[in-house]
Amino acid sequence: MTAPAQVRAVPLSPRSRATIAVASLLGLAMLCWPLLVRVGDGVSRVDPPFLFLLLAPVVIAVVVAEMSEGGMDARVLALLGVLSAVNALLRVLSAGTAGVELVFFLLILAGRVFGAGFGFVLGVTSLFASALLTAGVGPWLPFQMLCAAWVGLGAGLLPRRLTGRAELLVLAAYGVVAAYLYGALMNLSGWPFLLGVAVPGVDGDLTFDPTAGPLDNLRTFAVYTLITSTASFDTGRAITTAVAVLVLGPAVLATLRRASRRAVVVAATTGTGPAPAPSTPHAPS
Repeated sequence: MTAPAQVRAVPLSPRSRATIAVASLLGLAMLCWPLLVRVGDGVSRVDPPFLFLLLAPVVIAVVVAEMSEGGMDARVLALLGVLSAVNALLRVLSAGTAGVELVFFLLILAGRVFGAGFGFVLGVTSLFASALLTAGVGPWLPFQMLCAAWVGLGAGLLPRRLTGRAELLVLAAYGVVAAYLYGALMNLSGWPFLLGVAVPGVDGDLTFDPTAGPLDNLRTFAVYTLITSTASFDTGRAITTAVAVLVLGPAVLATLRRASRRAVVVAATTGTGPAPAPSTPHAPS
């Protein structure tokens, strides 16, 4: 008898994929709007699209609800809750001190094992739970949740055929790239609101200029994030994630894969008739 095919904990239906795509496009628009606008010389300021900020939590909630509908049983929900709590606790313990961030390695490994949908949802719930524990609820939270969701989503989209040492190396390399991209995107979410950031040896300041073109603002932002984040906190996050994946990855992957065999979603039975009722064992005579 052949073994049944494994079903991912949060299957990505075509409708779920479309929902993620729309949410991701809206999220990129919320993050990249300073690089997409340009005003005349007589305008000294541009109000950000606050409507996007108000819609961000709604969009994330709709995506999670869409992906969870019919795709999670009680065991999968329990596993999601446990991993979210562990990730939130890891974030409280590390707190990003000197770039030491322990959230992403577990998020990447869980996305790898359970698939892109589970990784997306875990990124959202982990950052939300950690924000409640650390009193970190603020206008930056939707951006953190969405960027972390992209990290888990990308881990689930990596090639599935990789195994052994090659898998660990690819996951570690992905963790490094994801750490830098996360830091850059989070910098972009707050950069337009900074005023008068001056750096010795750099002409002018490094704040957002609404009268400049997209390329000029992109160049200014690249210098800003390189000096303030990439060379410090983002590098620490990348190193922490890569080392954690390489050192703890084999044991964590094995544990998660054992759990996935128990928490897998049971596919609907095929056929026209009802599923047979389970047999009742006879009482001993």
